[in-house]
Amino acid sequence: MSSNVTIAFESARILVSLTDILPVKQLHASTKISRKYQQIAASIREVGIIEPPVVARAKGKKGKFLLLDGHLRIAVLKDLDIDDVTCLVSTDDEAFTYNKRINKLATIQEHKMILKAIKRGVPEDRIAKALDINVTSIRQKRLLLDGICAEAADLLKDLHCPLNTFYSLKKMKPLRQVEVADLMIAMNNFSVSYSRALLAATPQEQLIDSGKQKAFKGISSEQMMQMEKEMASLQREIKLIEESYGPNHLNLVLARGYLVSLVNNSKVVQYLTHNHCEILVEFEKISESASMTLEAAE
Repeated sequence: MSSNVTIAFESARILVSLTDILPVKQLHASTKISRKYQQIAASIREVGIIEPPVVARAKGKKGKFLLLDGHLRIAVLKDLDIDDVTCLVSTDDEAFTYNKRINKLATIQEHKMILKAIKRGVPEDRIAKALDINVTSIRQKRLLLDGICAEAADLLKDLHCPLNTFYSLKKMKPLRQVEVADLMIAMNNFSVSYSRALLAATPQEQLIDSGKQKAFKGISSEQMMQMEKEMASLQREIKLIEESYGPNHLNLVLARGYLVSLVNNSKVVQYLTHNHCEILVEFEKISESASMTLEAAE
């Protein structure tokens, strides 16, 4: 396997006429009335193209380019009667990477972007106009981490969490915020309903307003206490699993390697064929899965 990494795009961006860009898919007629399209259109009208479309040189068509990523942006530019756009030129004509493997802006990253823009003197109303949202939403995003401890914010910095999930966290003390962030990450669930359930299961003394009795519609105090006990038990179980996962995984890898060596031994296979055929079948299944894993890694 080569240790050299080949660059996947040309070093310089180029200005391309929209008439020379060939889309690889057709947009549905309803796309132009979607929320996403309206946001992109508002952003381009206010500040121009932020993320350049990605194109690849069309083989056998000199001066023509395949559009790999940015179909909505190109559609907006055409609607605005703009003739050309600066593009990033990919050295390969595959679109999977750009559409499935590029990280989108996380909630906390968006918060930091807004703070940086405000610090540079950009008015909140202009940011709201560029993102096609109201000024109140901008203020909510600006104050996103007020009341969130640094440790919990660090855990969630690259994740997509609804604003209301952060509101639930703000009602908890710092240590509990970290515990809840860990739980959400372990369950890969950052929904508002789940964060509210975790808030309901939070002991009274771990809330910011610990003097105020918790009250949730449809949940009695006895049910609340039961939820707190079950949540504490779940947290202990998760910690135990986290501690044992690494060693258990290593032991399984070693055991699988040993079974592969047995299946490759003709004398062992001959013995198992005559005396324990059903065991040999299972050993061979494990051996095949190990071989497939190695091939995928290569």
